[in-house]
Amino acid sequence: MDDLHLIERISRKDEEAFRIFVEKYHQLVLNICNNILHNHDDAMDVSQEVFIKIYNSIDSFRAESKITTWIYRIAVNKSLNYLRSKKRQKWFSSIDILFDNNSKKNEPQDSELKPGENIELDENKKALYHALAKLPQKQNIAISLNSFEDLSYKEISDIMNISTSEVGVLINRGKKKLQQLIIEYFKNN
Repeated sequence: MDDLHLIERISRKDEEAFRIFVEKYHQLVLNICNNILHNHDDAMDVSQEVFIKIYNSIDSFRAESKITTWIYRIAVNKSLNYLRSKKRQKWFSSIDILFDNNSKKNEPQDSELKPGENIELDENKKALYHALAKLPQKQNIAISLNSFEDLSYKEISDIMNISTSEVGVLINRGKKKLQQLIIEYFKNN
């Protein structure tokens, strides 16, 4: 079933169509939220809010852009709203939970690593997430969407409602700032 047909059925409050839609886009939404929030549990909560928003506002989708662009925009906005509502200290502490719960999913198994490599890998991830958390919000989002979601500058510009050249500036400045923050992190730790 194509997206426009699903959207039409969802606008008529067809629960089966909505279930299919959620199954189709759940992982995408979860990845977006997780890349911004850096906490799987928070990302799960926010992703549910994203689908509630989609269900309640499906009539506002005008098919002028791809459905994924609309979904990205809602997911980014919901994630940012969630970050604004949380205290900064709680958010930083949640990054530690991310490393404990999710870092092993994408790592090679211990048997494949030489002694000390696992510690180095964890420390590099910690430095990266620490640096990402310190970036200005727009830079963080642009880098996350480009690097973690493999979106083009055009797709990011549609999601963030900015020009493609501004996306490029955000990503370039963000990468330079990331380098500085990672160096600073290792000097201080």
